[in-house]
Amino acid sequence: MFETRDSFRRAFLDMIGNKDNAYHPLVWINGEPEIGPGTYIGGFSEVNTGNARVTIGADCDIASFVAINAADSHRRAIGISDELEYCDIIIGDNVFIGSHCAILGGADIGHHSVIGAGTIVRAQHIPPFSLVVGNPMIVREEYYRAEYEARHGESTGDDPT
Repeated sequence: MFETRDSFRRAFLDMIGNKDNAYHPLVWINGEPEIGPGTYIGGFSEVNTGNARVTIGADCDIASFVAINAADSHRRAIGISDELEYCDIIIGDNVFIGSHCAILGGADIGHHSVIGAGTIVRAQHIPPFSLVVGNPMIVREEYYRAEYEARHGESTGDDPT
């Protein structure tokens, strides 16, 4: 039926309404996010930029079933606006995002941070080296800084404020 693996992949992507990407055939990328080298995105995840800028740093690990969504339609859905709202998303380098997370418009996640499974990250600045868990999210700032600096034998030079 299919001559090559590539012809099957193209047919599959066409069937599910997805475009090819460097991550997984079941990762949906809508728009043009900036994604750094060495970043992994697991299957059944979505990156939706809408009319916003979405930046994902280098060497991030984004698990399966993660939604990174710069578009917000709730006001339109309930009839109090005619427009979608879009807010930029910034994810720094070396960030881990666990399975079943939602990263929403306005989120700014500092480098070397961990977003625990199932966490909803709303519009907020998350400092580098933070641990973020839950809904509503709890941010433990600087959680990983000392361990990172001890392992690498250096100060990161980041201002912790």
